[in-house]
Amino acid sequence: MDGFKTIQEMTVSEREEILIAVADTLEVSAREASLEGSQSFAQNSQNMASAIRGSTEELSTNELEAASAVLEQAMGMISTFRESHPYPILSFSIH
Repeated sequence: MDGFKTIQEMTVSEREEILIAVADTLEVSAREASLEGSQSFAQNSQNMASAIRGSTEELSTNELEAASAVLEQAMGMISTFRESHPYPILSFSIH
């Protein structure tokens, strides 16, 4: 199938992969936000990433509507952060 799939059209493994990828991206955003002093956003992102990781199996098998809502909310958070911080930190090292 070409193009995008809905959450319902994805296989269980595809759903798990997308959920983990979104959790990974939230964790990267959390680290960047923390370094930039946005502790509230950092904590919210980390909490959401942890919730996704802890619920991946359930979200990818039985709770498709919830998975869709969680992904939408998480991608909204990531998008909001990227819009307000368009230049990602290239290195976490301090010189």
